[in-house]
Amino acid sequence: MENAETIHVEVAYALPEQQQIIAIDVVVGTTIQSAIEQSGILKDFPDIDLGTQRIGVFSKLKKPDTVLREGDRVEIYRKLIADPKQVRKERAAQGKKMRKGSGTIKQKVEPEN
Repeated sequence: MENAETIHVEVAYALPEQQQIIAIDVVVGTTIQSAIEQSGILKDFPDIDLGTQRIGVFSKLKKPDTVLREGDRVEIYRKLIADPKQVRKERAAQGKKMRKGSGTIKQKVEPEN
């Protein structure tokens, strides 16, 4: 491995209160899975479950066996707390309720004589 050509990549993971980006050099042909393991990030964040969490490179979802290129940033994505589609549906339903009643009260005012 001494004479093996290497590339520079980063492995990133973020929680609301803590973020970590680890820069490493890996052998050409290294996969995302292997780079994550080599970075040591799994020791720092034992809650990461690569079997269920999505991973990507520069915000594009990728499979663990994707071969990395020079300068790639591997990103491990957190599990979502809520389903974005469901949240949008609920917001839309709330908006419809607001429009039906619209919250405006019209009162007929009689002119004073």
